[in-house]
Amino acid sequence: MNIEQITQPFIRKFPGDFSGNPMQRNTPKVLFATISPAGFEHPKLIAFNQHLSEEIGLGKFEEKDLDFLVGNNLPENIQPYATAYAGHQFGNWAGQLGDGRAILAGQIENKGKKTEIQWKGAGATPYSRHADGRAVLRSSVREYLMSEAMHHLGIPTTRALSLALTGEEVIRDIMYNGNPQLEKGAVVIRTAESFLRFGHFELLSSQKEYKTLQELVDFTIENYFPEIISTGIQRYKDFFQSVCTRTADLAVEWFRVGFVHGVMNTDNMSILGLTIDYGPYSMMDEYDLNFTPNTTDLPGRRYAFGKQGQISQWNLWQLANALYPLIKDEKFLEDTLNNFGTYFWNTHDKMLCKKFGFDTLNKDDEDFFTNWQALMQELQLDYTLFFSRLENLTEDTDLKEYFQDISYTVLGEEYIKKLNDFIRRYHLRLSLNTISREESLEIMKKTNPKFVLRNYLLYECIEEISNGNNSMLKKLTTALENPYKEIYPEFSVKRPDRYNDIAGCSMLSCSS
Repeated sequence: MNIEQITQPFIRKFPGDFSGNPMQRNTPKVLFATISPAGFEHPKLIAFNQHLSEEIGLGKFEEKDLDFLVGNNLPENIQPYATAYAGHQFGNWAGQLGDGRAILAGQIENKGKKTEIQWKGAGATPYSRHADGRAVLRSSVREYLMSEAMHHLGIPTTRALSLALTGEEVIRDIMYNGNPQLEKGAVVIRTAESFLRFGHFELLSSQKEYKTLQELVDFTIENYFPEIISTGIQRYKDFFQSVCTRTADLAVEWFRVGFVHGVMNTDNMSILGLTIDYGPYSMMDEYDLNFTPNTTDLPGRRYAFGKQGQISQWNLWQLANALYPLIKDEKFLEDTLNNFGTYFWNTHDKMLCKKFGFDTLNKDDEDFFTNWQALMQELQLDYTLFFSRLENLTEDTDLKEYFQDISYTVLGEEYIKKLNDFIRRYHLRLSLNTISREESLEIMKKTNPKFVLRNYLLYECIEEISNGNNSMLKKLTTALENPYKEIYPEFSVKRPDRYNDIAGCSMLSCSS
């Protein structure tokens, strides 16, 4: 790989270095700290994303590159650093947070596109909050695979370049229940156009560093929002509006594929509208608007599947408060945020139209979608598999036989009657299309994935890798790179019952 191309424009742009010392502490008035990765004596490569490496301009992997992938023996042109940010966590102001186990190597530019490169799990920073800055194999496999799965689903996301064992063991209490265990340590290199979060702007505003806040916003617009050409205060209004739109569009895409982030704190919200920080996430198995995969989110279920639009709006309110010193127009911010719901639900319903193969959004579709949601929850139907079955439904289909194996409950006669009534209504709605059934099916096939990376598959993969077997990793990689095709039929089934109560399959914690 050609790592000599990596530069550090963020450091050059913003003064405030807190050099070298990884001791965890508050760093007021400081935007970043230069830091060295911990270094690992016995790393082992598990996976390398060659396609991504060539796309961003790093080129082909060579054996000598393993050192860079875990942060060892870095060349002189690279000065790693960690950034400071703040955030609201589970609705409460948490103050300074920052890159606790993420260390930026810098930025690379290829064919006019800039990409930031970051180690995750390579050691402590001043923002580690008394933690060790390490990551374990379990969470690292989940981040590596899921971020790539989201990319191939067509959803804005950070991406993963490599996954490597560190040769260390790290102690973690996976369910926060007083049973810590040693786990294999690992490092992921992840990439993104930018890792800037809502929390970067919140920190500066909370410290009343308004000049630096303005510099950061100008830097962000100049580098990542080229469509904004306005000046003065309007420039910052346009910026906030664009962030709102990107955030709404992202949440709608999560709904499209059944993704539940699980920990939508403001420090986990990308200013560019990317999916970031893959922790206690889950793809939807049985459809449930109240499902949260995060044990830390119980009992309130603040970050449940059905609340992700609402929480996006709440988080944007916090960003609005942070940007108010630049915008200074309370009515604009209120109007923009009040209009968020209208835009979000209109976009959401248009997305559902595509999932069902409707050519346009009709006035009665909201009622249709509401009835469908109630049916899905009551019959505990698998979200992804339901739409696959819908594509192949015929008038002669035996509904009980056809849908029983994608339900997580027994479909008795009452349930079959409700299902039959819904299918009849669905066909009536399809008859209102102005396009052919073939065109309708084409829309559905482009919108509804045949493969999603379920937690139980990740669990099986992690178990195999832990035992030195990468065969499932390779199969899952092939499947996630082709999510709109059914390459491995054995993956297109509902979650097996034996995984219902296993940690890591149905519920997870933030432990990593």
